[in-house]
Amino acid sequence: MATQDAASPWVFDTRELVRRAGAMKETSRVVTAPDRLGTDVIAIKAGDPVEVDLRMESVMEGVLATGSVRATATGECVRCLDDVDMRVDVTFQELFAYSDRAAHHQQVAGDEDEDDVHKLEGDLMDLEEMIRDAVVTALPFQPVCRDDCPGLCSECGARLADDPDHHHDVIDPRWSALADLAHPGTDDEKKRN
Repeated sequence: MATQDAASPWVFDTRELVRRAGAMKETSRVVTAPDRLGTDVIAIKAGDPVEVDLRMESVMEGVLATGSVRATATGECVRCLDDVDMRVDVTFQELFAYSDRAAHHQQVAGDEDEDDVHKLEGDLMDLEEMIRDAVVTALPFQPVCRDDCPGLCSECGARLADDPDHHHDVIDPRWSALADLAHPGTDDEKKRN
């Protein structure tokens, strides 16, 4: 495990709480997204502010982190490609175990995967990965500008919201000979031009 950077805005100090079951501390902080938090379609842009409200509670196994994250994600509507701004408001809760408790838990549970257990590193807990996971799972898989967005015309790409009566007369090529019978002068005009 990499050593946590105490200067990182995503790292919180639990020194006042460690090994004091029942102790609690609340804090709020605005951090800057270091890189995109989200998916290719919609995300919180790198450099955008992310508001974090956190309650840290000391329990027998470690420190329980409960909190909320608020930010604005931007992307494109998957139907019409207009810009989409979406308010992100997610909650999270995770136990950061003391190193000795995490090792004991893994032995008792027979858990081979050490990465599944969040651990305190000294008195520090890094919330970046946990917040990233919470944000990504809260974002829509296919964002839309509005629920009833009609999208784009599949024939010409026109925005259907701008012209609700937009349509094309598409004739199945198998029936095109019948269309010529309905308009007899069409073939002669085509030959002259």
